[in-house]
This record gives sequence, C-alpha cells and structure tokens, in this order.
Amino acid sequence: MQVNITFRNMFATDALRNHVQDKLGKVVDKYLDKVTEAHVTLSVERYLHHADVNLHAGHFHVRGKEKSEDMYASIDMAIDKIERQLKKHKERLKNHRPAHIHQHGPVRVRYEVFSTRDEELGMAPEVLRSDEFLAKPMSVEEALMQMDLLNNDFLVFTRPESSDVNVIYRRKDGNFGLIAPGGQSVLAALSAPRRAQAAK
Repeated sequence: MQVNITFRNMFATDALRNHVQDKLGKVVDKYLDKVTEAHVTLSVERYLHHADVNLHAGHFHVRGKEKSEDMYASIDMAIDKIERQLKKHKERLKNHRPAHIHQHGPVRVRYEVFSTRDEELGMAPEVLRSDEFLAKPMSVEEALMQMDLLNNDFLVFTRPESSDVNVIYRRKDGNFGLIAPGGQSVLAALSAPRRAQAAK
C-alpha cells in the first residue's frame, strides 16, 4: 500500500510517519483485501491538530477526519473512525455484491460549476470550476454505502452490468433519490444483489 502523507503548518517527522503507517497498516490488513493508496493530511490550525485520512481500494473510498490538541490522538481517532466504518459496512458490501456479471470499466465524467445568470447585464453564466473524474461501477446499494462512508450529498457511478451513468443523492427530507436512464426502478436495482446472493 502506498501512503502519501502531507504536513501543513508543522514540521514533518519520521515518528509521525511511522505512527500513521503502522496503525493504518493494521486496519487495512484486517478489513480490506486490496488498497491501492492512502492519502493522509496532517495540519495544525489555531492550536488544534487535524488528521484527515483517505483510503482508496478500487471503487471503494473511506475517510476519517478528526482534530484534537495532540497530533497522535488525532491520528488515532481518525483511523479508529475508519475502522468502525469498515467494520460496519464490510459484511454488507460482501453480502450484496452481484455475482457472476460482466463488469464494465469506469466512465469519465465532467463536472462544472456555473455562476448565476445576470439578467440585468444580459451576461451568460460563467464557468467557475471545471473538473473530470471517473464514475466507477457499483451497485445502487454499494453507492448508498459509499456515499454514507464519505458523508457526501451525492455520488456519480455506473451500473456494473452497463456503462450507464447514475447519480444517487441525499434529499432534504433525509431520504435518497436516484437519477438513472429509463428502465429498471431503484427497488429492482436494490433487490438484484439479494437475488444473486440467494441463488448461490
């Protein structure tokens, strides 16, 4: 596993590097089969020590972020948070993964942020930010769990059996919405992994 550690507003030390790698390595070995890389940012802001830990394993991404008055404590709490999330979700991910289907590769998606249109000046919206990322294949239930792990408001992904782009999002009422090409309903998509599991 490749671990990239960034230090901000503080001195980089081998002791902190070793502490991150040792503790993170134990969690990864216990709960994940394969992790391609980990990104860790350690920073000091207003006397508080922040630890932001991100793990990437294929389409799976989990994050732990904590702060305290001691950097070692912040690191421990951030990685402990990751471990609790992995422990909670690993069995669900394993039990609901569709079996024996052809999985397409990720699809490149473009993301842009526009300014509001100025009606008085007759100005068209301006592109404020533009970025590209890979929408990775996963089931709807995996997408729900992934969004929950990252604490995001939405997630763009593709279905394992096709290259169709889907968007799952968190509604203001606390429920979830799914934007997908016409055809299969969200209930059918959620029950498909269970049928595949039961057929084993």
